[in-house]
Amino acid sequence: MKILVGLGTCGIAAGAERTYQALAGRKASSGASFTLAKTGCIGMCYREPIVEIRTKEGRRYQYGNMTADKLDRLFSEHVEAGRPIAEWLLWSDDGSGSEQAYTTEQNRIVLRNCGTIDPESIEDYLAVGGYQALRQVLEQNDPDALIAAIIQSGLRGRGGAGFSTGMKWRFTRMAKGDHKYVICNADEGDPGAFMDRSVLESDPHSVLEGMAIAAFAIGADTGYIYCRAEYPKAIERLTLAIGQAEAAGWLGQDIGKRGFSFSIRLKEGAGAFVCGEETALIASIEGKRGMPRVRPPFPAVRGLWGRPTCINNVETLANLPWIVTRGAAAFAALGTKGSKGTKVFAMAGKIKRGGLVEVPMGISIRQIVFGVCGGIKEDRKFKAVQMGGPSGGCIPFELQDTVIDYESITKTGAIMGSGGLVVMDETTCMVDVARFFLDFTQRESCGKCTFCRVGTKRMLEILTRACEGKSREGDIERLEELAEQVRNGSQCALGQTAPNPVLTTLKYFRSEYEAHVNNRKCPAHKCGPLLTYDITDACVGCLLCIKACSAGAITGERKHKHTLDQSQCTRCGQCYKVCNVEGAISVD
Repeated sequence: MKILVGLGTCGIAAGAERTYQALAGRKASSGASFTLAKTGCIGMCYREPIVEIRTKEGRRYQYGNMTADKLDRLFSEHVEAGRPIAEWLLWSDDGSGSEQAYTTEQNRIVLRNCGTIDPESIEDYLAVGGYQALRQVLEQNDPDALIAAIIQSGLRGRGGAGFSTGMKWRFTRMAKGDHKYVICNADEGDPGAFMDRSVLESDPHSVLEGMAIAAFAIGADTGYIYCRAEYPKAIERLTLAIGQAEAAGWLGQDIGKRGFSFSIRLKEGAGAFVCGEETALIASIEGKRGMPRVRPPFPAVRGLWGRPTCINNVETLANLPWIVTRGAAAFAALGTKGSKGTKVFAMAGKIKRGGLVEVPMGISIRQIVFGVCGGIKEDRKFKAVQMGGPSGGCIPFELQDTVIDYESITKTGAIMGSGGLVVMDETTCMVDVARFFLDFTQRESCGKCTFCRVGTKRMLEILTRACEGKSREGDIERLEELAEQVRNGSQCALGQTAPNPVLTTLKYFRSEYEAHVNNRKCPAHKCGPLLTYDITDACVGCLLCIKACSAGAITGERKHKHTLDQSQCTRCGQCYKVCNVEGAISVD
């Protein structure tokens, strides 16, 4: 019997290391006959820590919320007596478990090994066919045919732009240069996004193999992984994986005795969002300040150290071994006419099942939110999704049947982005959402161009005024004008896309802006300065609100209706939160 513990960052944060240590202690003290192993994140972050039991017969059982204090029952009932615990079971290969629906609509290509192999063991990766794609590529020894196959597969860059991966390779291969480079962009900076981190933590060798395949295609001999330093577990496992691959001969000199040499170096980024832009990323690797430069020339022609460079993100690279071994046609059979394959999404926000999902292109937003992820928390009303992070936009629930492909999402005013998907319910203020994302991009602007540096600042000021009840006449029109100027005048994608959350919320939720600016009201009851609390006749005089009011604005006696002095009220909302009598405190 084998017991695996999910030790991705999400699992560790939920207490998985204590669970693992408790299992190790039990094995050492009792001599129990089971193999204990680590694995990464299987995607069900909302049920971490996750423990999987694999029997000698190959049966698999996954348990959720497995804190160390539950292990006694797990051992006595399942491990020793062979009786699975139904109320704890998430998934099993016999079709039982409470989270079967989470997996039925997924098609795992990028996440194929996540949560199933030990990310710190190259032997585990080899056992599931690892590095066979690279071996196949080297044996065929035809870079042009490889590039043609990737073009035929329809794989588009998963970092957000959606450019043809194979065409990017072809341009880089055709470019003249004495050295060429492959860069893995792992600078995942979108709020709510954690796709790349989970892949790097759970299946690092798939990314290394993908980089080596890309290097062979374009004629590169050196690669860089640019990973944000805020991902220590990913960096730790990447470092280990690179060492293992070198020792096993899958990286380094004369790989596979085929005359192909390729080495990979790891570069830790300092967390600058703008370094997700490829020319800023290149500048950072070169030791310069991470600032975008004018294109053309594009990195495929003049990139790192002035030489041809191909930049792909983590998800793009992790697709490559699967495409090579299964064939371009198998990948192209998934998805829509213009968007092939699958897409990984980090599901966050007001969703019942938050975590990672990998779904075929062409699935609808409704299917992801309600079919895969179980709907909205507390069964509240679905309001919108923010797709593409701070560079993306808000798509309202009226468009929930929009299919997930590059063209359909772009038509809504949002972008696919790298794959962050934040779900919002009726309690979400869309003006405040736009303010949040613009605050992020304004802080992350490198300041090189005036439209981005100054324009986003002025836009943020207008949004902040709206959320604080200090709007001025014409603010909505002024905001729209600024948004268009920033979008059209900024040099790089950070500035060009920064207005997207504002423009999409103005397009679909204009009435909320009008309520904030013209009426000084927040329909979602989110913006504190715009709210008015009052005590109604339903008050029973329990004194709870008086004790909670730090401003002393509420007075009254026990069992008598209390009074709230509006001139002293700070709009903190504590009275409303502690009141346990329905309707006793109103919010307007």
